Amino acid sequence: MQRWKQYGSMAGLLAVCFAAGLWGFRSTGGALPWAKRSAQTLQRGVQQSGGDLVNFGRGIVVAGPIRKGGLMLEFGGLVALLAIVAVGLYVYADRLGDGDRPAR
Repeated sequence: MQRWKQYGSMAGLLAVCFAAGLWGFRSTGGALPWAKRSAQTLQRGVQQSGGDLVNFGRGIVVAGPIRKGGLMLEFGGLVALLAIVAVGLYVYADRLGDGDRPAR
């Protein structure tokens, strides 16, 4: 494929994605409903002065639907799985090495 066709295809795809995003944004009312809710929540929090942003005495703070829905075991498993994958990728990247230094 020629370079101008590749760039043209990418520009066309970008334009279509931008148009779809703009259409979705406008059809759902834009950011206005979310901005109103966010402003109300912030104002209510300032008025009530909810306390510390991070309070280690309360334990792990988990979103209500996860906690109330009885999904704590699944949530903990997902967190553990992601931690194991992150450590595995770190070890893999460290063993793989790069061109500047020899692999271990």
